[in-house]
Amino acid sequence: MWLMGLLFPTVLAAAEDCPPLLDYSVHTLVDHRPVRLCDAFRGRVLLVVNTASKCAFTPQYESLEKLYATYRPGGLVVLGFPSNDFGQQEPGSEQDIHQFCRMTYDVQFPMFAKTTVRGSDADPLYKALAAAAGESPAWNFHKYLIGRDGKLIGSFASAVAPFDRRLIQAVEKALAAGAR
Repeated sequence: MWLMGLLFPTVLAAAEDCPPLLDYSVHTLVDHRPVRLCDAFRGRVLLVVNTASKCAFTPQYESLEKLYATYRPGGLVVLGFPSNDFGQQEPGSEQDIHQFCRMTYDVQFPMFAKTTVRGSDADPLYKALAAAAGESPAWNFHKYLIGRDGKLIGSFASAVAPFDRRLIQAVEKALAAGAR
């Protein structure tokens, strides 16, 4: 390891500086481009949400997009992970999901490939989030808030709307911490 540090100090420093909750690669919706969360979002406040197109909470897409537009200049990024884990409420293809999100809610925040978010088959990112929070999503539109330092700030149940006072206070506090 010390030899690698001498030969490639920038690479080693970058790997060591990546917070564990961001040390994952995910794939974008539709085109499946790999995105290393650490490289793309380090230093940002992240709201990670498992989404579905045919759920009573689906209208939260509109508020999530508004939240993203409102707080993006300060460093917030909403990350959407469509999931069919709950009631088969995301049955469509990734192209269907993409079209639905764009046409119905004009979603501009980053959306990723269909993801398993609970159980033994859960995506490694969601396993890490569940371990950090002490809870897995119980339904669609569960929210995990990650601070600029890459540490979990909180976990918010599906019924907690994007503009719920508790979530907004947590987002604003996280944005103020370490603001550039």
